Amino acid sequence: MLRWIRQQLGFDPPHQSDTRTVYVANRFPQHGHYIPQRFADNRITSSKYTVWNFVPKNLFEQFRRIANFYFLIIFLVQLMIDTPTSPVTSGLPLFFVITVTAIKQGYEDWLRHKADNEVNGAPVFVVRSGSLVQTRSKNIRVGDIVRVAKDETFPADLVLLSSDRSEGTCHITTASLDGETNLKTHYSVAETSVCQSVSQLETLQGIVECQQPEADLYRFVGRITVTHHGEDIVRPLGPENLLLRGARLKNTKEIFGVAVYTGMESKMALNYKCKSQKRSAVEKSMNTFLIIYLGILLSEAVLSTILKYAWQAEDKWDEPFYNLKTDQEKNSSPILKFISDFLAFLVLYNFIIPISLYVTVEMQKFLGSFFIGWDLDLYHKESDQKAQVNTSDLNEELGQVEYVFTDKTGTLTENEMQFRECSINGNKFWEVNGKLVPEGQTNDSPDGSAPNLVREELLFLKAVSLCHTVQISYDQPDCISTAGDPFSHVNGFSSNEMEYYASSPDEKALVEAAKRIGVTFTGIRGDTMEIQIFGKPEKYKLLHVLEFDANRRRMSVILETPSGGKVLFTKGAESSILPFATSGEIDKTRIHVDEFASRGLRTLVVACRHFTSEEYVEVDRHLNSARTALQQREERLQDAFSYIEKDLQLLGATGVEDRLQDKVQETIEALRLAGIKVWVLTGDKHETAVSVSLSCGHFHRTMNILELLQQRSDNECAEQLRRLSRRIKEDHFLQHGLVVDGASLSLALRQHEKLFMEVCKNCSAVLCCRMAPLQKAKVVRLFKSSPEKPITLAIGDGANDVSMIQEAHVGIGIMGKEGRQAVRNSDYAIARFRFLAKLLLVHGHFYYIRIATLVQYFFYKNVCFITPQFLYQFFCLFSQQTLYDSVYLTLYNICFTSLPILVYSLFEQLVHPHVLQSKPVLYRDISRNSLLSFRTFLYWTILGFCHAFVFFFGSYMLMGEDTTLMGNGQILRANRQLMFGNWTFGTLVFTVMVITVTLKLALETHFWTWMNHFVTWGSIAFYFIFSLFYGGIIWPFLHTQDMYFVFVQLLSSGSAWFAIIIIIITCLFPDVVKKVFYRHLLPTSTQNSQSLSAPQALGCVESLCCYQHGRSGCSRLVHLLEQMTGQCPTTSNHCDVSSNRCWADADNFYSNDRSVLTLSPIEVTHC
Repeated sequence: MLRWIRQQLGFDPPHQSDTRTVYVANRFPQHGHYIPQRFADNRITSSKYTVWNFVPKNLFEQFRRIANFYFLIIFLVQLMIDTPTSPVTSGLPLFFVITVTAIKQGYEDWLRHKADNEVNGAPVFVVRSGSLVQTRSKNIRVGDIVRVAKDETFPADLVLLSSDRSEGTCHITTASLDGETNLKTHYSVAETSVCQSVSQLETLQGIVECQQPEADLYRFVGRITVTHHGEDIVRPLGPENLLLRGARLKNTKEIFGVAVYTGMESKMALNYKCKSQKRSAVEKSMNTFLIIYLGILLSEAVLSTILKYAWQAEDKWDEPFYNLKTDQEKNSSPILKFISDFLAFLVLYNFIIPISLYVTVEMQKFLGSFFIGWDLDLYHKESDQKAQVNTSDLNEELGQVEYVFTDKTGTLTENEMQFRECSINGNKFWEVNGKLVPEGQTNDSPDGSAPNLVREELLFLKAVSLCHTVQISYDQPDCISTAGDPFSHVNGFSSNEMEYYASSPDEKALVEAAKRIGVTFTGIRGDTMEIQIFGKPEKYKLLHVLEFDANRRRMSVILETPSGGKVLFTKGAESSILPFATSGEIDKTRIHVDEFASRGLRTLVVACRHFTSEEYVEVDRHLNSARTALQQREERLQDAFSYIEKDLQLLGATGVEDRLQDKVQETIEALRLAGIKVWVLTGDKHETAVSVSLSCGHFHRTMNILELLQQRSDNECAEQLRRLSRRIKEDHFLQHGLVVDGASLSLALRQHEKLFMEVCKNCSAVLCCRMAPLQKAKVVRLFKSSPEKPITLAIGDGANDVSMIQEAHVGIGIMGKEGRQAVRNSDYAIARFRFLAKLLLVHGHFYYIRIATLVQYFFYKNVCFITPQFLYQFFCLFSQQTLYDSVYLTLYNICFTSLPILVYSLFEQLVHPHVLQSKPVLYRDISRNSLLSFRTFLYWTILGFCHAFVFFFGSYMLMGEDTTLMGNGQILRANRQLMFGNWTFGTLVFTVMVITVTLKLALETHFWTWMNHFVTWGSIAFYFIFSLFYGGIIWPFLHTQDMYFVFVQLLSSGSAWFAIIIIIITCLFPDVVKKVFYRHLLPTSTQNSQSLSAPQALGCVESLCCYQHGRSGCSRLVHLLEQMTGQCPTTSNHCDVSSNRCWADADNFYSNDRSVLTLSPIEVTHC
């Protein structure tokens, strides 16, 4: 415990050096004063709370919210001073909100604890004291030798010591880490691979030195020193030797590994990264409105306090005969009295701040997010994948997107590569019926005959078949696969039963193409790669693999040929190969690569280099020296790779096609009509990217294409940007598209951001090619931070898109073939790009209008609630007398008015989903947060004040002065005060208010379901039933019961019912009139579209007037007005007979549909 405290304070850091030393099997040196390093245990902790800290930690986090903290202060003020309302009125809603949130978070954390205990308690086998011991995962220590069997996951980060294979290799999948489902081969060093039994491992003496834990899954720097016959042998360790926790062992019976990183220091745990909290524009508006209402609250409290003292300036009001001051009150400080009165008024009016708003918004977002997953239109049948919501906090942001930044490969395209053609030694070839023939020719040779390939063509195909990281899976039982020789499959089975697995679809397509032509890669055993050339086997010894990286943009292998020569095969982007080529048809190949790219093909260039014996010795020395370095290993490896990958002989180039996904062009066009600008950010060369942009509709053929390419200096880049800006202004009547490459973009973002932004904003479409992952994120950040603050969306499918997805306001992952990292780091995940249209145009539209109305309605109903309380103070000498009973104060937001707005915010549809998809321009009506603008907010606030004035003064005028309205035939004028007292008046105001605010929401509702009816009319009924029970019975546990028989007495008066009806009509009739006239005189495009079915127009203004039950609150009135003006026929089905697509009253797809948003195309019926 003391050590933990010292670590938290920074006095005892757990890692004091840059490296860690791990003794295999924890055999520490016996001589000297060795002090073992301290390492974390193997427990995984994903939970947030413990039994001991849950209450204080959860309360601390909840009270960091301004609204919760505000109500806590109000509650404490009510406890400390004499306030007009009971502390229960603030304490109970606060307790309800805190409790609901705590239960939700506690349950979620309990599930995490449960999952942690399951993982930490999993059985594992560890070599200890010369035997294999079963223990729990949490008991593994750094240095333990762990045994893992086939299909088990690795319980810690292990350095592979040996496997059941003689060469010491194993196959794993890392799908749970990075989503890649291909088999990866990992290796042990030769000195430990022979230790395949427990007894052999017991005699192993080894020391692993490696870097301290870091989150990068693909980086590991270390070395192992094995003592063999008294001699220390040092071998380098890299990522290919490290088995990561969470990965799964495949196609290998068992392995032994030494634990180097455990528990929360494993790479998987270090990648438990909390994504930066994204806040929607609606949430920011909500906070702004809260501050404004806080200002209104303070103003009302200050005004009331000042008026109280102004009134009490007269002696008769300062100390009336019925309320004489005590000595303590007379001698108290005026300042303290003023503060006390101010706080009392603050408490009296505090309900203008809606505490339940946060809870309702959270519930709306959480429950509303299920609609995306339930939408059958977002379900991809071929891959059996439905849409996925990772962050429900951003639902409404889907309706505010202004810029879409999309990846190309795997997002706009299928990421299914097909070999189309290649260039070999300056000649173009294509594949015809499994034969490689010159372009323009057909295959004339008979089937089954071996083609005549010249030396250059054969060398090219060998390079394609050997320079890769492809793995092979054979479809056969495990008992055969464990025989030891993977090449035995080829002898017993046809090669067609082999299935290639690759992390790169390009590699898989090329190896499969070479196999069809006749050069078949048949597998790798140890350090031997085998191919078959037209049935004749050849074996190559794999000496070194120069892994692909984003900086070099190429990968290489060094092989020993069957004749004993040493050769390097390399492949990569043309910009990373051609500059280093010194022989071969360089110019012709460059032309062919540009031709391939112009047709939209993905290109790779292939080259080789032959080493003499002396050259290879030097190459081997450079590589081994760099790979055994513990410091600056990456830099030294880059230097070694640069030394090796030069003086290349160019062999040729390949062209692979990646076809477009379905309906990409229609989706991009729909987004453009919706006012959304689409940017394509890709790593492909610009000819390929431009070709794909044209084919997918991102660029139009009539569009003027501007280029910012190959800029070499700041001045040159600035001058080109100025030229482009002038050209755009001159040709302002044309649509422009901009193409930028990565190098030019770096220069533009360095010193010319404003100029670059100006050019981009005036372009209809922008294409960025040759982009690095971080450059994609920089572009998104540039627009996020621009003065206009547009809402950005990034969509991609690969690990290289993660930074862009996390940077954007909304990140969407495509469930593609490049793993699941993009999906894991996204806010939403969909299976195809075409689903983006419905996600934004329909779901985004619905989510935004729902929550915008929810937020403003909450403020409106609280203004209606508290303003009569403020007005009442003018009639009670600012004595802080409350107008409403404490129970009504407490339950107004919790029970009486909460459910209708929640159900509205889940099911409301202004326009039919099919209309929203067929008319993308409707998306513009809600852009730029238009429904939460200050003007709209002001309208709802003023409306709340107006209704509150009508509630108060209407009740006062109808009931307060004229006693003839008061009588019910039984109560005399002398008993008037008995009937019409303070609580009766307050109850009348409260009754009118509950009914009016509920009916106001009914007027705003356009889409009625049975649930809307149930909660709307049910809330009003519940209020009446509750009031009758609450005031009709003497409850023994209540301290006072001011409301006894008040409600019953009120409802027994016919004049009270008359007043309720008159006041409600007075409040809502102007709203109805305003809606009707605005709809006819100044209709929005959304309101016009409400008269459309999908896709034809109906004869009515209201979109729901064709449905028997699905009517909005004012649709009957609108229909009546339309009949009077001749705009709508009087037939029972209310629909224009000429419309060839509408619905009859019997069609229940709309009003009774249970899925609400899962509407697929509907069968046409007649009205």
